[in-house]
Amino acid sequence: MQQRQRGVSPGLLLLLYQISQVGLQNIPSVTLGVLVLNIFLFLSPLRPLSEVCLSVNEAVHRKNWQRLLLAPFHHADDWHLYYNMISMLWKGIMLERKLKSMWFAYIIAVFSVLIGVVYMVLELLLVLILDDPSYEMNCGVGFSGVLFALKVLNNHYNPGRVTSVFGLPISSKYACWVELVAIHLISPG
Repeated sequence: MQQRQRGVSPGLLLLLYQISQVGLQNIPSVTLGVLVLNIFLFLSPLRPLSEVCLSVNEAVHRKNWQRLLLAPFHHADDWHLYYNMISMLWKGIMLERKLKSMWFAYIIAVFSVLIGVVYMVLELLLVLILDDPSYEMNCGVGFSGVLFALKVLNNHYNPGRVTSVFGLPISSKYACWVELVAIHLISPG
């Protein structure tokens, strides 16, 4: 995993601009807290990405379980942070208002750990099915998995809506899948 640049960058500036356009007073407390935490850890990471990324090798074989807590809140670069936090901003505003702050905070905490567990189980399944041990070494960071889970939850609470993905109207039921593919194409890894 590459070492990313620290400091103010185009993606971070655009993210801060978008947050200012929404207005801090319009962002619910837990959503704002998640944004602040992710931006803070981008600017001042606890450790290098190679020491926080989540992999089967590091978490399971080396029993470095703290990566389950660290990986979701670290990002590979400023654009990775930007796309994830813009998505968090909109999903957080809608869901936190609907579910209330305490329940939303609980969901974020559970999803943050659970997504890492699911990631490792899927990687282990790939090792077994494809008989390729290299999948144990795949190392990931970022909030994308949590955002995908929030998108599914949002679709549950707001069925039948139409969402715009890159200007294309798409049923909310399928938008999370289109968004997942789009994020992978824009920011692979």
